Amino acid sequence: MNETTITIGELARRSGVAASAIRFYEEQGLINSTRTEGGHRQYRREVLRRVGFIRAAQAVGLNLSEIRSALETLPGQRTPTRQDWQRLSRAWQPLLQERIDGLIALRDQLASCVGCGCLSLKSCSLYNPGDVARRRGSGARYLLGDTSRAVLADDIADKQKT
Repeated sequence: MNETTITIGELARRSGVAASAIRFYEEQGLINSTRTEGGHRQYRREVLRRVGFIRAAQAVGLNLSEIRSALETLPGQRTPTRQDWQRLSRAWQPLLQERIDGLIALRDQLASCVGCGCLSLKSCSLYNPGDVARRRGSGARYLLGDTSRAVLADDIADKQKT
């Protein structure tokens, strides 16, 4: 090893990321290493910042595919600069806002809504009779933005088709 490279153990220690995760990031094409004659991985020191970028993007909620796409916008697989980070993080703001809005809706409706849209058998017969919300897909349909009005309208339209 020379002064411009670090081992996987050093990268793991300094980044706070397990060596297995570093190997996974490499398998996914997010980072690169070179090999010594003995087959040991060596990473350029700049990879430490790249791993930091990956972890920050994951903390934002991006999946590895989205992170890979962001990193592919950088010339020569270089480490993101401050300007890169500002540009990429601005592009993620709508995604974050959508998630924030979804969490706020979940918080506001949590006491009265799970799954189909309610915890009450009395209300369920009004808002989701016969569990018609399931036709729109899995999950808590009303928390995902579906409304009882739209669900019931779809049900009526389906019944008219038959």
